[in-house]
Amino acid sequence: MIGYTTIGVSNMDSACKFYAALLGELGGSQLFGMDRIQFFGTSPEAPMLAVCVPYNEEAPAPGNGNMVAFPAGDPAGVDRMYAKAIELGATDEGEPGQRMPFFYGAYVRDADGNKLCFYEMKL
Repeated sequence: MIGYTTIGVSNMDSACKFYAALLGELGGSQLFGMDRIQFFGTSPEAPMLAVCVPYNEEAPAPGNGNMVAFPAGDPAGVDRMYAKAIELGATDEGEPGQRMPFFYGAYVRDADGNKLCFYEMKL
């Protein structure tokens, strides 16, 4: 249902390095793009994440309540993705743990303040 989600970044080179290494843990890679926008994912036919320098050339600003969530497979995958993000310079927004009986998750913010979640959900 989702084609892609776009988040603003202030440094394209740093963002591309961060997301290539982080999403590589989930089998993703940098797929295509141009100077101000780059797309990451497993295929153009699957949901993607795009990082971009805002079109209006103003500073990027994460939205209040906005978050991009990535399924990590299982609790060990959530733990691994959280640790990888922190290793790559992300900041903690909630260590891995059980949030609801069916939801295990962890939260970080990238260098531009974009909030990311890694999760396992079993309903």
